[in-house]
Amino acid sequence: MKITQNREISWLQFNKRVLEEAADPRVPLLERAKFLSIFTSNLDEFYMIRCGSLYDLSLIDNTKIDKKSGMIPSEQLDAIFAESNNLYKIRDNVYKDINHTLNALHLSCVSYKTLSKGQEKFVKDYFDTDIAPLLSPQIIDSHHPFPHLVNKAQYLFLEINEDGNKHFALIPVPDFANRIVYIPNYGHCYMLIEQIMFHCIERLFKNCKVLNKTIVRITRNADINLNEDQIDDDDDYREYMKHILKKRNRLAPIRLEIYKEIHSDSLEYLCSHLSLRKEQVFKSKCPLELSHIFKMIDLAPTIDKTPLLYKTFTPQSNPLLTPELPCIPQIMDHDVLLFYPYQSMDGFLKLLKEASEDKHVVSIKITIYRLAKHSKIVRYLCRAAENGKNVTVLMELKARFDEQNNISAAEELEESGCHILYGFENYKVHSKICLITYKDKNEFKYITQIGTGNYNEKTSKMYTDLSYITSRKEIGKDAVTFFQNMSMSNLEGQYQHLWVAPSNLKSSILKEIDNQINLAKQH
Repeated sequence: MKITQNREISWLQFNKRVLEEAADPRVPLLERAKFLSIFTSNLDEFYMIRCGSLYDLSLIDNTKIDKKSGMIPSEQLDAIFAESNNLYKIRDNVYKDINHTLNALHLSCVSYKTLSKGQEKFVKDYFDTDIAPLLSPQIIDSHHPFPHLVNKAQYLFLEINEDGNKHFALIPVPDFANRIVYIPNYGHCYMLIEQIMFHCIERLFKNCKVLNKTIVRITRNADINLNEDQIDDDDDYREYMKHILKKRNRLAPIRLEIYKEIHSDSLEYLCSHLSLRKEQVFKSKCPLELSHIFKMIDLAPTIDKTPLLYKTFTPQSNPLLTPELPCIPQIMDHDVLLFYPYQSMDGFLKLLKEASEDKHVVSIKITIYRLAKHSKIVRYLCRAAENGKNVTVLMELKARFDEQNNISAAEELEESGCHILYGFENYKVHSKICLITYKDKNEFKYITQIGTGNYNEKTSKMYTDLSYITSRKEIGKDAVTFFQNMSMSNLEGQYQHLWVAPSNLKSSILKEIDNQINLAKQH
């Protein structure tokens, strides 16, 4: 009996569960819309990473067999494309249902054909005054070759007839303009900028006839492989990562999305120039990019949306960490276990802020994988360094899709006087550990925080994670050893209390599992 399935198809089944949340009428309406957006961004990342790596493998070694399903890379890709087609059809139906209900509440994305004469005039005037000046059409001919299409950017793709000559044309949808355009006398209903462009683009091509048109969006392989042998000893690793990120933007297309319909000649042309098979083309009756849904919900009138969302949850303070009192003396007295998102991250943030200002704190060491934008963590670490503390940050630059954010944070920290370390070849540093060293009456004391979640104020309000804060000296000493080993690139360090991969995490867990089995056998 087959008890395992292909990893990629399994992941698509997981994302289908997200789509099922969007389809579930028991879920509040605007939360359903959010799930639709999350499904779409999940699928984007899946194609960029998982399909990207399979695509690379299919070119390098298409004979490599997946042990779980017996498929070679190209067979896995074909199975993904077939399953994706089904998911697109489900998404179209779910979007139609949600948008139809939102329309009754005057919160929907409306169709051009439903506009009144006055509203239609508004849309055309808006196109002429607010959109057309931002557009940069490109005719594709012998003098203007097919341009580079930016990953996940949207384009209008046209076939035009100019004086009897047929040409294709591409027009980028400006990503710096307001994407949501509210329609007057239509409640809080709106159109998206790409939809307005689609319906009004003939106004830009007055001397040509637009034969057919659609909106397209490509997804590129983003699975960059780091060859650290290429880095010279005197090279800046951060600059190397910047170069790699630029390279990611030019990797091969892996998927083409089409809005509603496309003429067969246009499709042939695009597939030819993007080196895509028809199986990699997906038609969508809903907008190709759904990230606007979160902004639409934020801008919607409160009176309209309150019953359409989950009740706002406010994280609680931990009873062992009194907010009105200083954190450091409380941690010195007893351990604290924070449970996100049910308890607030504020306790840890306050501890870090205190440590950045406390004259008895001599150093702060921390590992960072993902950060919030405008991070308080970074602010407090910078303040600590500026206050004369020895601040060491092990910054993982290979955190997928957060590389640029981490590079920027590393530069800011370094400018403030923090000592920056980076990860290691063939490994990512996922450990979440912070060590505060405190000197009291010529004795060094430690506060150690160990967590399962990132140092990210935003995601701590959404993801379930644990954050353990202790002043136990034996754990603090292990943390000292850990950071010493990390600074020397020693991955095989020995620890008395901490379980650290790759040296002893797995073996320690297996040992404890065996211990539990033995206890169970003894009843």
